[in-house]
Amino acid sequence: MVLATPNLAQTKASQSAGVDNTKMGPYRALAQLVVNASQKGENATAATLAKILERTWDKSEDYGGDTALSKTNKQAFNEIDKAMDEFVMLFLERPNAAPDAARVRAAYNNYIEKLKLGD
Repeated sequence: MVLATPNLAQTKASQSAGVDNTKMGPYRALAQLVVNASQKGENATAATLAKILERTWDKSEDYGGDTALSKTNKQAFNEIDKAMDEFVMLFLERPNAAPDAARVRAAYNNYIEKLKLGD
């Protein structure tokens, strides 16, 4: 039996366990987990992860001290915060129901695009 091992040359040095090693990387990873859970029909899990995303963002980037994005780049913070709220609310409005896939895709893409402002 031969086990496949990852080619280290192909692994992105800017990632660890699939999470970008950037300021906004954890938020991207959480958003992707929300979408993955939703696509599997795990609506309650998607809602829980969406709430974790929202709380993590608020604690780190709004109330996180001098390095928080709300202190270092208020405009970027506001744009990302609005996009995140639109994304998260799709899952929190009805946590046990599947949100509209087209709305999820649009809100997710917008959120991911806005996160680039904070890297």
